[in-house]
Amino acid sequence: RKTQILNDALREMLLFPYDDFQTALLKRQSRYIHSTVPENAEKEAQSLFVTECIRTYNSDWHVVNYKYEDYSAEFRQLPNKVTKPEKLPVHLYEVDEEADKDEDAASLGSQKGGITKQGWLYKGNMNSAISVTMRSFKRRFFHLIQLGDGSYNLNFYKDEKISKEPKGSIFLDSCMGVVQNNKVRRFAFELKMQDKSSYLLAADSELEMEEWINTLNKILQLNFEAAMQEKRNGESHEDDEQSKMESSSSSFDSYFPEITKSTREAEIKLKSESRVKLFALDPDAQKLDFSGIEPEVKPFEEKFGKKILVKCNDLSFNLQSCVAENEEGPTTNVEPFFVTLSLFDIKINRKISADFHVDLNHNSVRHMISSAAQQMMNGSGDGSHRIQDTYETILQYPKQGIFSVTCPHPDIFLVARIEKVLQGSITHCAEPYMKSSDSAKVAQKVLKNAKQACQRLGQYRMPFAWAARTLFKDASGMLDKNARFSPLFRQDSNKLSNEDMLKLLADFRKPEKMAKLPVILGNLDVTIDNVSPDFSNYVNSSYIPMKQFESSTKTPITFEIEEFVPCIPKHTQPFTIYNNHLYVYPKHLKYDSQKSFAKARNIAVCIEFKDSDEEDSLPLKCIYGRPGGPVFTRSAFAAVLHHHQNPEFYDEIKIELPTQLHEKHHLLFTFYHVSCDNSSKGSTKKKDVVETQVGYSWLPLIKDGRVVTNDQHIPVSANLPSGYLSYQEVGVGKHSGPEIKWVDGGKQLLKISTHLVSTVYTQDQHLHNFFQYCQKTESGARALGTELVKYLKSLHAMEGHVMIAFLPTVLNQLFRVLTRATQEEVAVNVTRVIIHIVAQCHEEGLDSYLRSYVKYAYKAEPYVASEYKTVHEELTKSMTTILKPSADFLTSNKLLKYSWFFFEVLIKSMAQHLIENSKVKLLRNQRFSASFHHAVETVVNMLMPHITQKYRDNPEASKNANHSLAAFIKRCFTFMDRGFVFKQINNYISCFAPGDPKTLFEFKFEFLRVVCNHEHYIPLNLPMPFGKGRVQRYQDLQLDYSLTDEFCKNHFLVGLLLREVGNALQEFREVRQIAISVLKNLMIKHSFDDRYASRVHQARIATMYLPLFGLLIENVQRINVKDVSPFPVNPSSNSAKDDGLNLPTANQLVTPQKTVNTLDNNLPKDLFGVISGIASPYTTSTPNINCVRNADSRGSLISTDSGNSLPERHSDKSNSLDKNQQSSTLGSSVVRYDKLDQAEIKSLLMCFLHILRSMSEDALFTYWNKATKSELMDFFTITEVCLHQFQYMGKRYIARTGMMHARLQQLSSLDNSLTFNHSYGHSDADVLHQSLLEANTATEVCLTILDTLSLFTMAFKNQLLTDHGHNPLMKKVFDVYLCFLQKNQSETALKNVFIALRALIFKFPSTFYEGRADMCSALCYEILKYCNSKLSSIRTEASQLLYFLMRNNFDYTGKKSFVRTHLQVIISVSQLIADVVGIGGTRFQQSLSIINNCANHDKIIKHTTFPSDVKDLTKRIRTVLMATAQMKEHENDPEMLVDLQYSLAKSYASTPELRKTWLDSMARIHVKNGDLSELNFLEIENTLWMFRQGCIAFRVITPNIDEEASMMEDVGMQDVHFNEDVLMELLEQCADGLWKAERYELIADIYKLIIPIYEKRRDFERLAHLYDTLHRAYSKVTEVMHTGKRLLGTYFRVAFFGQVSITYHYCSMQ
Repeated sequence: RKTQILNDALREMLLFPYDDFQTALLKRQSRYIHSTVPENAEKEAQSLFVTECIRTYNSDWHVVNYKYEDYSAEFRQLPNKVTKPEKLPVHLYEVDEEADKDEDAASLGSQKGGITKQGWLYKGNMNSAISVTMRSFKRRFFHLIQLGDGSYNLNFYKDEKISKEPKGSIFLDSCMGVVQNNKVRRFAFELKMQDKSSYLLAADSELEMEEWINTLNKILQLNFEAAMQEKRNGESHEDDEQSKMESSSSSFDSYFPEITKSTREAEIKLKSESRVKLFALDPDAQKLDFSGIEPEVKPFEEKFGKKILVKCNDLSFNLQSCVAENEEGPTTNVEPFFVTLSLFDIKINRKISADFHVDLNHNSVRHMISSAAQQMMNGSGDGSHRIQDTYETILQYPKQGIFSVTCPHPDIFLVARIEKVLQGSITHCAEPYMKSSDSAKVAQKVLKNAKQACQRLGQYRMPFAWAARTLFKDASGMLDKNARFSPLFRQDSNKLSNEDMLKLLADFRKPEKMAKLPVILGNLDVTIDNVSPDFSNYVNSSYIPMKQFESSTKTPITFEIEEFVPCIPKHTQPFTIYNNHLYVYPKHLKYDSQKSFAKARNIAVCIEFKDSDEEDSLPLKCIYGRPGGPVFTRSAFAAVLHHHQNPEFYDEIKIELPTQLHEKHHLLFTFYHVSCDNSSKGSTKKKDVVETQVGYSWLPLIKDGRVVTNDQHIPVSANLPSGYLSYQEVGVGKHSGPEIKWVDGGKQLLKISTHLVSTVYTQDQHLHNFFQYCQKTESGARALGTELVKYLKSLHAMEGHVMIAFLPTVLNQLFRVLTRATQEEVAVNVTRVIIHIVAQCHEEGLDSYLRSYVKYAYKAEPYVASEYKTVHEELTKSMTTILKPSADFLTSNKLLKYSWFFFEVLIKSMAQHLIENSKVKLLRNQRFSASFHHAVETVVNMLMPHITQKYRDNPEASKNANHSLAAFIKRCFTFMDRGFVFKQINNYISCFAPGDPKTLFEFKFEFLRVVCNHEHYIPLNLPMPFGKGRVQRYQDLQLDYSLTDEFCKNHFLVGLLLREVGNALQEFREVRQIAISVLKNLMIKHSFDDRYASRVHQARIATMYLPLFGLLIENVQRINVKDVSPFPVNPSSNSAKDDGLNLPTANQLVTPQKTVNTLDNNLPKDLFGVISGIASPYTTSTPNINCVRNADSRGSLISTDSGNSLPERHSDKSNSLDKNQQSSTLGSSVVRYDKLDQAEIKSLLMCFLHILRSMSEDALFTYWNKATKSELMDFFTITEVCLHQFQYMGKRYIARTGMMHARLQQLSSLDNSLTFNHSYGHSDADVLHQSLLEANTATEVCLTILDTLSLFTMAFKNQLLTDHGHNPLMKKVFDVYLCFLQKNQSETALKNVFIALRALIFKFPSTFYEGRADMCSALCYEILKYCNSKLSSIRTEASQLLYFLMRNNFDYTGKKSFVRTHLQVIISVSQLIADVVGIGGTRFQQSLSIINNCANHDKIIKHTTFPSDVKDLTKRIRTVLMATAQMKEHENDPEMLVDLQYSLAKSYASTPELRKTWLDSMARIHVKNGDLSELNFLEIENTLWMFRQGCIAFRVITPNIDEEASMMEDVGMQDVHFNEDVLMELLEQCADGLWKAERYELIADIYKLIIPIYEKRRDFERLAHLYDTLHRAYSKVTEVMHTGKRLLGTYFRVAFFGQVSITYHYCSMQ
């Protein structure tokens, strides 16, 4: 179909983009001016491990970029997804208007001008049936006003506040005359009305009475004249030619111009108006959900612990003087002191940082030490270090250091050790500093001695004092800036070592212990601070400067001090820089028993690092120097203890190791005896002997290829022959190598310790051995399988922290071995090691390092076809092996659990392979070898059993494997042939079955969700028509509206998804919810995707989802839920007509209507069950909860046996799958009938509406043309449910629901499975936002459905007109239109609804004006309700629509009359009153005036009877309103209300339709109160109207029938459409009612009337059913006779006449 695709206008939706992915190199970013790797390091490196490490630190990042990757996640991560949509319009809803807020009622109804009058009068009782007495007069305030259409009203109020609604009103148009009447009371007058009733009013004085009578008569006179004029008009022009011409409908349009400009224009306007995206309003789209967002992956970087800046300001002792010869200059310390700072942690009992050496001496004091001494100490000559000379001077005197602490806590101390030039014993030297008296003399004396010592022993140090302070307040790393250093304690020559220091610090917080320590008087000023992120001008521990570095001498340089991080994986990070330091600690020399030397007391140790043991070889210049000296030196001395033969040391010597170490590298220790006393003055011979050599010791650095670390005990020799390293003991008393004189018989006298901090040498033997073997065998290419496997297996024993530190290097090497391995066993073992490493990283919570590795560091080896294989193919194969059922399950579980890593590596390897070997240009199916295709297929098939079977034992592993497999397959679309990938998806899906456990459904839909989120999901589905042959026109297209195999083949992914969602709908609730949310989120994503923003794109995408229509129609009964929300606020306000809609019709007999929709105080216990779908909604266990409230004639329904034996019609449907036998036992063949959850329904409908709105009109027409009648009906049922489900309930409702949810969540019994429809918050802002969303949703839904309906009525006019528009389809469409009016709508929506209704009436007049009147009646009822709206714009629109209905009716009958509308309006008014809707107020009066005015100003029909007929109608309405004002008072007293209605119904004996209305209304009240018997008799009276002969037949059942019958005689059937079918309906209802009322005996009498009709029709099925019911009815009779389990009430109607009280009383007696 290449040509079809290329010629498609939207081909970018069908084709994969060419440049979908690329590889790129990113520069590695670092903090330093230049690379941390020394320049010649790569040349020097010989061992594979060092080389590889250096390569790792030097390499740049390799990334694969996917151009459209931003589009491949959920809709929330789309690149352009605006978090807040453009500002939503605010819609005005009547529900939100304040209930008590009313416009000024008086001004609203009245007209300026006209006669008005007001004052107090006494009102007699209106009902003239009862004689009026003095007592019954009530004082009321009367107000006479003229209405908008010129007629007058006399309103009365309880007080003078006439702006409120009146208590009642007397409509003067129907008043015949006003006469005086003094029979009952003085000053009284009577208003006589047309319907023979009259009103008695009485004034306070004669004068007032006269005034009232005159005013009222004046008005009556005016009315009479106007009426005569109208009559004359009507007669004179009756037969006028002109009127016939004008009857043509064209001129009629002058009043409603919209209709002429075909309604099409209004519709186009509706579509183009600023409409909101439905999905933008969806609660899910509003929720901020970050769960799906993967963390951002960053490249490896150096990480530090808590950084602390330490500034050393000053060290001053109490003993001070001027040191200059001429005694000019500042007063300073009298001798040089040297400070060393480091961190100690007493929790883990070790030193945790390197030393920081500071020289705080004044310049003049520094000069006391001769430069010669320094020179000798540092040695000269160049070494191979990397510090340029310019830095040397800047780095000389550091003052600031940065310490880093990975795990801060309060038990970490900053310790300062203070040293001075060697002079004598510590006690002796410290003594002058501890006294506070007469310091000047003492100072001079000390100064004199110090000068001597500095001259002679300037290069030797001795311990002097120490001090410490805490660093942190708490474990979070808060610096304790207020802590001070402790006093300066004198060092104790026996407690010098670090171990002793830790013991002293342990007592630091115990004052009694510290008080015993001797204190030196002085002060060390050191401040600490946090390090700001932009801190500049510092060098790291190898002295490599940062990028922000100025090499001027003015700015102080800060030094980073190396931290000794604990060796545990948690605190380790992959190394990113080159660092290679060795720290050497001489610990202790045991020299008390040596006999080799005469004097060995003040022992100095000199440390050197050498690479040869030849005689004249020089030590390497790689020891970090002390302040004031060069940066690197050749040797270093430890502090000297005076007169100690077993000295302890605490010095730390830091060495920069060469890149490549070899066997000859070693540390050389030389011991000197330093003579301190300078007593022998004269003898020049002795003067030079300051030091005498007293022994040598050496330590080779490399052992088994690794650097020697930790404590070492080594012997000391008295001589140092050349080649001393080759000395070896060869058994007792024999040795090889040079002759060595050992001190003290070769005992190990020297204890030293070394600590390696290196990123190129490892301490781990296993890792070392593996790399060494790889070096021998070229990464395994020439290896012996068994050997290599042995080394690989030993890698499992590698230490965790080592593994993480060298992570990239180790993984790179393993992948290299994988591609070069010759045997499968090697490949599998490599993979096992990788699995082990990956698992370790995860278990330590360090998986982010793995993500960084895959994204940035991993790079597939260059592929040489003959030599190496590719990583993706080898890895796939070995994964397959490891997943085999026979393999080690621990390894396979780890592989499953962390499979993401392996799949990511596969993906990256594939991408790099395609680009580097330029295979991207090949056809997709040729890009990879057949063997790789096979390997992928195998690995998918191997994974599946693990996912579908292991989820119980190992839920996490299965879940992860499932997700990463999905991610892998999704990415395969980018590289591989889509047919192949589809095949894999198919293999995957085929492993699942209906009835699987919930977890498996979660897996399956997670998989689908991930795969369908592919950035090119739309092109993958080819959203183009697949017609037979060449398709020219859109209409001929084979658009699929159901999930045919053809559809699933052509549009694989979407077909699969819809099929799976369809199957999931047959499952239980959690599964359905998962499925629906996947579908909905995907559709939301399409609608927000800026690549497909235009209408044509969206329409094309909609064609892919058309089968959803079929899916919804299959489940229409389960979606058909019209009561919204678990908490209806206005229960049963929808008139009784809707009741039948709540259930599938067949079930009407079976399942008693659930009465759960009233929020009674006693919430039925099953309510929450029904909400959450735990209990089946049709539970028969609680037949009718409200029935038991009053036990007079209401039947004892709750008797258990009678409750469950309701006539079981269609029993298979009724017991909808019970929840306990979940469908796991049933195949998918079972169709479920339980209703879906509200949230599910809403989500499905959102999708439905989105498609409906996006799809092109042609596609919609095609769908309707293809659909069967029943499918069309279901389609409109669904649209109707949309209106119910998305109706706007009002701000107050939303606020209340929010409160309720909050309360419900507090109830612990509610577990989380009860997800309610919204995330209601209950703050005001939440409520406002929520109501704004819901208001917009409701309006948008309304407009979308209106668009659809207007299209349908236009395209299917002929079908809708069959049978004069009385066909089921028209009925259905009309129901949807009605539904608009029955729900709360916004002003905007209602305007459009009224326009649409006008169009509907105009297109289908016969529907309303011929045949049965039910549609016309329903319409009138709803429009009249809007005539009473609180919004004036709506009232006006409604009044005009009603007028239009009358006008149209008038024209339809050929300008004769509009009896139909006339009658229906009256009926509706009566009905509204009966339903106590509260109409009849001034708002309604105003609407009536508008209608009248329309009639008066309509020029075309000025000369017909129409205006006067309209006037007559409004007059009648007002009369009815007057008569029924009393009902309002009794709305809470059902018996009284019913009785009032009964008397009203009597008065309508002349109009059967109206009488029927009142009887219906009484029936509704009985239903509401559960009065079943009364209901029955009403139904029977109703049925009576059908046929007169029936009267006798009914006498059996109720004696009232005669009374009814007698009424019938005098009147003809006016405008009613009755026939046999209607009669059958009514009779069946009667029988049903009798059953419920337990009047079993009477059922037979009703059935006797039905049976002959069915016999005539030969409808045997119905007959069988009837006889069956009869059989059971008679069985029931015998049963209740026997058990006496039936309560039937008798009741009397009693009325009292006379003066006592004018009310009714009932008593109910058993």
